[in-house]
Order: sequence, then structure tokens, then C-alpha cells
Amino acid sequence: MGQPRTMSNSNPDMNALGVIALELAGGQQPQQAVLPSDQAGELAALVGRDLAKLVPQASGLDLVLAAAHFDPAEVLRPGWPIHRRLKELQARAPGRNQGPRVLAFGSDAKGEVPLPLQADPALAGGGLRVVPFVLTGNDMGLLQEARDGLEDVLLANGMAQPDTAMLAQSAFGAQIEHARYFTVNDLAAMMAMQYDNQGLAALWPVLETAMFAPTEEQWLDAPPEPLLRCVGGEARMALFDPAGWCAYYGHEPNACDRLQRIYEQYLMRQRQMAAVLEAHGVDVLYVHVHAGQDAKALLAH
Repeated sequence: MGQPRTMSNSNPDMNALGVIALELAGGQQPQQAVLPSDQAGELAALVGRDLAKLVPQASGLDLVLAAAHFDPAEVLRPGWPIHRRLKELQARAPGRNQGPRVLAFGSDAKGEVPLPLQADPALAGGGLRVVPFVLTGNDMGLLQEARDGLEDVLLANGMAQPDTAMLAQSAFGAQIEHARYFTVNDLAAMMAMQYDNQGLAALWPVLETAMFAPTEEQWLDAPPEPLLRCVGGEARMALFDPAGWCAYYGHEPNACDRLQRIYEQYLMRQRQMAAVLEAHGVDVLYVHVHAGQDAKALLAH
């Protein structure tokens, strides 16, 4: 699958975007969706310490932590909406220009999950949950050094310290096998391998472009896979009727009736890919294509 694109196009302000990846034991989901402010602060302090040990430049930057957990697909979306929201919260927090800060955002005054930290319940149940964080600051040189250091170090050596992992486990009410730090590039590379193992390798270039270069155009045109075009965070997917599908994929016209089961499998594959795209925040628009119509021209319209 290769390494994902760099974030130079999608993260122009050069913030270092990362997650704590919590590998859950035995399929048991965390009991707490978000941490109260005191535990959120404790976790953020330990995360800041861990990151500074791995990359010393991190100690000179603001650390902004969302004390809530998400499915990886909720993080790996065009525009990095969760991390962008953290940066917005950091910009409004008191104490700017007074030295590096550790900022943690957890439950509100009523103990409820505030909207920016609400995970999608439809994506719950996976064996990996991620807790997002941002390193940011005004010193672009220091920030670049921290970004480069995290990219160099975390994938191979980014295990959270034992007390950090234990606090995450007790606070979230989860049985955690491993807790480690990833940059979003690391997380994308790991997801690429997972999708490859799940038979979805053909879809990854589309997802990668949507995340890292959302203004660029990317096609999936690899028969017998569904045909789609993605640009600007939207995927236009060809919805063939049986005759149109038979014609586009080069089946003999007199064999179309016998291929009904294969056509139904094709539709199932479409639905599977659409669900993955939508989990990553890519809207899917179906474009009806009938026999004799130019499918690619319709998708490009």
C-alpha cells in the first residue's frame, strides 16, 4: 500500500496532529465516552510528558487533547474536523502567549459529552479507539521539528508509558491491551493495511486523496470494482441498471440474465464501499447510468 501522502497540502498551518490509539481487549467497549475535567487534565499531563520524552521539542508547544475516544474513521476525514475543532478550542482558551500550555477538553458542566466530542454511535464496536491530540504553537521552526520528530519516532517507539495507559484504562473503563501514540499519517498507514486485509485495497487511493489532497480528483476505475470519482469530499458512484452494468463491464448481452447473481454481488460491493466512504466523512452521490450512456462523462459532470 505504501506510505500515505504527506500532510503539507491538507494541514497548511503545520500543526502536529496525532492520536492515542487504544487497542481494546476482547471486544469490550469503554464504559465512558468522555472524561470529566479533572481526569482529562491528568491524562493530558501524562501525554505531554510522554511526547516530550519521545520528541523534546514537544515540550515547547501547546498540547491540546480531546479526552474522548473515536473510531479511526472519524479522525481520518477530509479537513481533519476533530483536530480542527481542537485547534479552534485552543485558540479561544486563556493564557495565550504565556508559555506552552496543556489543554484538555472533556465533559461539560452537566457531565455530558459536548457536541465536538460526540463520537458516532454507528461506528462504535471496533477493537481500536483513538483519542485525538494536537501540538501547536507560533514558532514554526519548533513546530516543524516536532512534526518531523513525531513522524520519525512514534510508529516504531510510540508506546504510552505504563501509568498513562493505566489511567486511560481506568478513566475510560476499558480493558486496554496496548496504548500507543500515532501521527495521523501513522494511523492512515495502519488503516491502509487493514483495508488491504479486508479486500478494500482498491478503495484506499480514493480515501487517501480525500484526506490528504481533497481538492484533487481521484477515480476508482478497476473492473470489476464499482466505478466512482471523488473530488472535494464527495464521491460520485455509477449506479448501473442490469443492462448498463452488463455493457460497461463487457459481459455478453445474451449472458446478462445468467449473471444476475454476479450483478447482485456487485451491488453489495457498492454498498460496502459507500459505507466505508461515508464513515470517513465522504458524501456518496449515486449517478444512474443506463446502457448506452457514457458513465465516466456522467460522473465527471
